[in-house]
Amino acid sequence: MKKPIYIFSSGEIRRKQNTLYFQRKDGKKKYIPIEATSEIYIFGEVSLNKKLLEYLTQKEIIVHFFNHHGYYVGTYYPREHYNSGMMILRQAEFYLNGEKRLDLAKRFVRGAIRNMLKVLAYYNNRGIDLQDLMDTIQDHFESINYQNSVNELMAIEGNAREVYYNSFDRILKDPDFEFRSRSRRPPANRLNALISYGNSLLYVLVLSEIYRTHLDPRIGYLHSTNFRRFSLNLDVAEVFKPVLVDRAIFYLLNKHMIKARHFRNELGGIYLKDTGQRIFLEEWERRLSTTLKHRGLGRNVSYRRFIRLELYKLEKHFLGDGEYHPFVARW
Repeated sequence: MKKPIYIFSSGEIRRKQNTLYFQRKDGKKKYIPIEATSEIYIFGEVSLNKKLLEYLTQKEIIVHFFNHHGYYVGTYYPREHYNSGMMILRQAEFYLNGEKRLDLAKRFVRGAIRNMLKVLAYYNNRGIDLQDLMDTIQDHFESINYQNSVNELMAIEGNAREVYYNSFDRILKDPDFEFRSRSRRPPANRLNALISYGNSLLYVLVLSEIYRTHLDPRIGYLHSTNFRRFSLNLDVAEVFKPVLVDRAIFYLLNKHMIKARHFRNELGGIYLKDTGQRIFLEEWERRLSTTLKHRGLGRNVSYRRFIRLELYKLEKHFLGDGEYHPFVARW
């Protein structure tokens, strides 16, 4: 099974015959098993050359770049090997047709809010009173059908998520990780830093999975297709944020695996140190490999595979072979 490679040190990635190796600045080398690598995440100051990129393209390996704060910077997206003119035309048709775009955007928002409710129900059933928040979010959910524009839908999703975030302090009960309010660039506190970091990982994970389908990541529906490079991955990520990112954060903090000392204050913001990022990534990969029963397939499937299956459902939706119904956790 192929796995991602994470690089935090500074150095250079080089090709040597039919394999890769990472040479650190201190001269130490680490070989990268190319046939077992799905994608590469670079957090350190790393040099690449054209010869290497040509080889990565040949092997269909994506490279994601992050700055020293852990923020996503960009992606080396090899030539799309599953390009489909028909799929691009169908995606564009669904975007340009206002009714079809709105319908699809509503489906993404329904999936996102239903998974927020699933997370709250999980903790509510374990003795944390979240019923008032769940009732308010349910009201937002029921109003989705009455929205007539994507902007209105974005507002509904934003309002529901704001209420949902109010649960974090009740669930965590940790003065070192108080939520207060959502802040992004820069994150104003440790909890916001974790949310931003986790969301970035999810965005690029979905992008990597899109690469392995016929879908074009540049055409989004809830998030407008404009001058940003990719937007479809943002749409799909909304569905999985509560289940993957938020549950990972709750687990890491409730188990005291990430602590206040894993953060630094820099340029008016709070950011995860490298040690904190590594702890997060270890739990992230463990969670993605966790399996649960897929009712349609009749067997256990990993969360990473569920994301790919979500994309296949979208392909069928565009081609008229089936309606897209977003993933909803079943705990």
